[in-house]
This record gives sequence, structure tokens and C-alpha cells, in this order.
Amino acid sequence: MRAVFVGAGALTVMTARHLVRRRHEVVIIERDRERIESLAEELDCGFLHGDGAKPAVLREADPEHTDVLFCLTGSDEANIIAALVGDSLGFGRVVARIEDPELEHICIELGLEDTIIPTRTISRFLADMFEGRDPLELSAMMRGDARVFSFVAREEDARPAGELGLPERSRIICVYRDEELVLPDGDTPIKKGDEVIVMAAAENLAELEARWGKPRPARRTSRAKPRR
Repeated sequence: MRAVFVGAGALTVMTARHLVRRRHEVVIIERDRERIESLAEELDCGFLHGDGAKPAVLREADPEHTDVLFCLTGSDEANIIAALVGDSLGFGRVVARIEDPELEHICIELGLEDTIIPTRTISRFLADMFEGRDPLELSAMMRGDARVFSFVAREEDARPAGELGLPERSRIICVYRDEELVLPDGDTPIKKGDEVIVMAAAENLAELEARWGKPRPARRTSRAKPRR
């Protein structure tokens, strides 16, 4: 597989190292030529010198043959712009890093559903670790063909949970609404902007993706009391 990174910060470098070791093709776009020259000595990957938010530079990165475009600069605004441009150019999947959680719903409205907020993810990981929880407990419980799929509800999805028409062997296990955990039953209304977490058989993922697009990673936790 092929990955293109915009920005050559620490997160890009660490991720690129993993991908190169796993024999994936990696290209890094960076504005700082000295940074490229330094990384070229330690990373066996391709480099492009330029502004990754510019269409001409991203076209040079070959969108048609790229599986994922990662926008990981130190600027939320630059990452959002690069992601929007990349999406318009036809990259297979676009992931944008943002540090300001308030920008997340704006990204969703813009169609950038694959956003990551590293500080939030790490802080929750550390808080769970402090309280003696295993942050990987859910993945350890997943067996056989069980998979987790998540999506952000659109206006047309605003209906009772039981009327969403999920495939057989698929169930909503929880909903996150304004950072609060909701444990739904069939009559619980789904609202626009809700993050819906579905447990499904692997055979149903294609149908779920066809309807709601690529899944968003289930990344929220809440210490609030669940509501129905």
C-alpha cells in the first residue's frame, strides 16, 4: 500500500518508520528542505519539497495510486486545507490531524470525517491507565468476524435507532452525543451529529461503508452517566 504524508513532524516520522518496516511505500511532503535532507539519511522513503496544501504539489504525489493521505503538519488550518484539496484530487482516504477539538464538527461538516486529535486520545489513554483500566480491552474482546463500525449521523439518519435499517448481524452498541455516552434501544432517537458505534459481522462492512462511508475510529470515552 502507499501512504503520503503532509508535514515531516515527529508523528509523521514515527508512523512512516512503522510503514516502511512493514514494506509499504511512503512519500513525505515537506516545505523545509533541510528537514528533508536530514530525514533522507534515516528514512527509506520518497520526499517532495513543497507546500502540501497546494494542488500542484499534491498532484505530484500521485493521488490515483495513493491509499491514504495523512495531513499532519503543526497547523490545524493547514491540515484542513490540505485534506480538502487532497479529497478533491481523489486520494483514496484523507486523514487530518487537528489539535483544537472545537474544529472537529467543522471538519465533519466539510466532509472530513477521518480526523484525529492526538492530545485527546493520549490524555484519555493515560487517564485510563492511571485508574488501572486496560485501554486495549475492547480490541482484546473482539473475536472471529466481529468488527466495530462507526459513523456520524446525517440529517437523513435522524430517526429512532431501530429504524436505521442496519444489515443482519449488525447492532448499535452505543451513541456519543456532545461527548456524552448514550446506550440506545430501538426507540432512542438518533440525531444529526451523533457518533453511532455499530457492532457488525465482517461480511457487513462493505454494505455499511457503502451507506455511510469509511468508518470513523471509535475514540471517545465519557465519565458521564449513560442515558437512554
